[in-house]
Amino acid sequence: MARSLLASASEVVAVPHHRGGRSRRRLVIACSAGAGAPPKLVTFLGKGGSGKTTAAAVAAQYYASEGLKTCLVIQSIDPTAEELMGCKIGNSLTECTTNLSTIKLETSKMLLEPLDRLKKVDAQINLTQGVLEAVVGEELGVLPGMDSVCSVFALQKWLNFFSTQRNSSQEEFDVVVYDCNNTEEILRLIGATERARSYLRYMRDLAEKTDIGRLVSPSLMRLIYDSVRPNSKSSEGRLSSELWNEIEQLLQRISVWFADPSKFACFLIMDPMKSISVSSALRYWGCTTQAGGNICGAFGYSEQPSEMHQGVAEKFLPLSFSFLPFLPTDSSADWSRALNSLSQNTKELLRNTSDRVYPSVSFDSVHKSVTLFMPGFDKSEIKLYQYRGGSELLIEAGDQRRVIKLPLAMQGKVGGAKFVDRNLIVTIR
Repeated sequence: MARSLLASASEVVAVPHHRGGRSRRRLVIACSAGAGAPPKLVTFLGKGGSGKTTAAAVAAQYYASEGLKTCLVIQSIDPTAEELMGCKIGNSLTECTTNLSTIKLETSKMLLEPLDRLKKVDAQINLTQGVLEAVVGEELGVLPGMDSVCSVFALQKWLNFFSTQRNSSQEEFDVVVYDCNNTEEILRLIGATERARSYLRYMRDLAEKTDIGRLVSPSLMRLIYDSVRPNSKSSEGRLSSELWNEIEQLLQRISVWFADPSKFACFLIMDPMKSISVSSALRYWGCTTQAGGNICGAFGYSEQPSEMHQGVAEKFLPLSFSFLPFLPTDSSADWSRALNSLSQNTKELLRNTSDRVYPSVSFDSVHKSVTLFMPGFDKSEIKLYQYRGGSELLIEAGDQRRVIKLPLAMQGKVGGAKFVDRNLIVTIR
């Protein structure tokens, strides 16, 4: 394992730097309005109290006003969303206005559906010999971590990232705006499938290479697989190896889905007047990158952008930065007025996300170097390790660990690293 090493960036998008007496600038090209479909899933990241729920409500109303079938999904008992939207939001889909439905995710109720599925499959294979059937779902409380798991299955109903086949029995939306409990939950969600693939490899080894694994895993695998039914398939007549391979492919497909800005768009939200709100947004930018996701833009609340706001926007280059109007949260918003006040830049930022992403990792095979864009962190917070004989790098920062697999031609031991201008450059020997 290598000691902690840190690096410097030689190139930053839209940020000038000097090399050999010359100044260079990389360009960010954004597509024009109306140049494509919006992302399927939209969410906002920021410090608590920075206005994530308000931003989600504005985005949902905007998409609906553009004729897109939209669903606003909230996961909080806070009544702010109901006050803003001017309608009661329950645990079933409710049409709030034209093209806009709302729903509140309540984990205690969402637990019942997967439990019922498990019971039905267990009744067929008799794995628990009736023990599972005796479980009363309404008596079960919510444990830490259950909110995240249940929210994934709820979002799957409307986004269908588990399967390549459409489910005609479920309502389908053009856009789902997700107002999560907190930003940390979104970060875990973004990185969950990639982390799950690592656990899956170890679990498969236990299942296939140990006596107890070979005894227990076939029945347990069938119970779980037939309860979830990815791709609407059954485990009947299929080998365990086929199921393991399919689950691996499923996780890979979901991981790619969440990394695609045309499908999943994360935006930063902040109050430009509060330095702690701005600092938190910068940190969440870096943490999202570490989790394997992309930030598509940043928003601040302001009625009249000033020179000070321009200074804040420059901190987020190369991201596009725009502003949202202040809305009262103690009464229903005047949505006609609010939507008319949105600038063209704000609308374009919400609508077009595919061409606004800066690559977080780049490889230079000629100089055998790896450049990682790591905004929001300083040198002391980043640790670099190396395992598996030089085939990959492990970057640790912001309570997130990220594995970077090196191209075959660049594999080797770390020769050095430095950190400059938000970039970590690692040289490989």
